[in-house]
Amino acid sequence: MKAKKLITIFLLVLFLGFAGYFIELDYYVVRPSRAVNLKDIVEAEDLYSLDSGNFYLLTVTQSQANIISAAIGVIHPQMRLNPRERVIPREMDEKEYRELLREHMSESKHIAQVVALRRLNYNVDIKSDGVEVIDFLEDAPAEGYLEAGDIIKYLDNKPVMLASEVQLLVKDRNVGDEVALEVLRNNQLVKISSPTGPHPDDETLPFLGIYIQTMPWEPLIPLNIKMDTGNIGGPSAGMMFTLEILNQLTPEDLTGGNEVAGTGTIDLEERIGRVGGVPQKVFSAENAGIEYFLVPEGNYQEAQNAARNITLVPVTELEDALQFLESIVE
Repeated sequence: MKAKKLITIFLLVLFLGFAGYFIELDYYVVRPSRAVNLKDIVEAEDLYSLDSGNFYLLTVTQSQANIISAAIGVIHPQMRLNPRERVIPREMDEKEYRELLREHMSESKHIAQVVALRRLNYNVDIKSDGVEVIDFLEDAPAEGYLEAGDIIKYLDNKPVMLASEVQLLVKDRNVGDEVALEVLRNNQLVKISSPTGPHPDDETLPFLGIYIQTMPWEPLIPLNIKMDTGNIGGPSAGMMFTLEILNQLTPEDLTGGNEVAGTGTIDLEERIGRVGGVPQKVFSAENAGIEYFLVPEGNYQEAQNAARNITLVPVTELEDALQFLESIVE
C-alpha cells in the first residue's frame, strides 16, 4: 500500500511538472544573457590596429513564461517577470515584435555610424520619411490623440527623423506635461497635443505609451563599416556601437587597455537614453568579469541596486563616456 501511494505521488508530481512546463502565461521572463565583444561585430574601413582593451554590448533573454519559469522568475535574484502588455503591443504577435526589435537595431547601428563619423568631421547626410506610430501599450496616455499609422514629423516644433529622437524628446519633461506633435494623417499635416503619463518601469519618467518605428531612411555613409549583429535586437547598444566605431577609426585606444561594457540608446545630438533590462545587463557584465559599466543616468539607480563588484559610470551624453574613458587610460 505504501509503495502504491509513493507511485501515485510520483506520478502526480510528474504530471504537474509537465503541465507547468507546457502551460504558458501572459508574462515574460527576463534573464541575463551575455557580454558580446564589439570587435566581433564591428569592422570599419581604415581600421587601426586592434587595441588591448575591449568594448562590450550586453544582451538579455526575454521569453514567454510558463508556470515553472514564472515561479523561478519571481524568486531568482537575477530574473524579472513582466506582464505581456508591458512587453508586446496588444495587436502585435511575438513574430511582429521581434521584427520591430530588428528594425530598432538597424536604426541604432545607422545612428551610431552617423554620430561617430560626424565626430570625426565627416559629412554625413540623412534622408528620412518620419516616424510611424505602430501600436499602443495598455492604458497609453497618447491613445485617443495619436492613431496607428500617424507619421510623426515634428515634436515640440523640432523635426524628427528617427524613432529614438521621439523617445528622448518625450523624456525631457515632467510626467503629465503635454507633448506638441505634428503628424501626417490621411495625407494632411495635423497638430496634436498629447498628455504624458508615468512610465511603467519608473513613475518619475514620462511616456506616451506608443510603439513607433522609423520610416525608410538612409544615412549617406562615406566609409564602409560592417556591423553583423546576428539575432540581437533593440536599440540599446547605440552608445557602445558609437564608441567601438570611434575606437577603430582613431589611433588612440579609447578603452585604455580596460574591459568596458555599457548600454544606452544614442540620438543624433549624442544624448544617451535609458533602456530596459539594466539589472540583468549588470549581472551579464559581472558574470563576464568586466571592470566598468557605462549606464544611462536614468537607469543608474536600478543598476546600483543590482551591482555587486563592478564600477558603474552614469552618462547623459557621449562626451561623458569619452571623458570617463580618458580618466582610466593605463
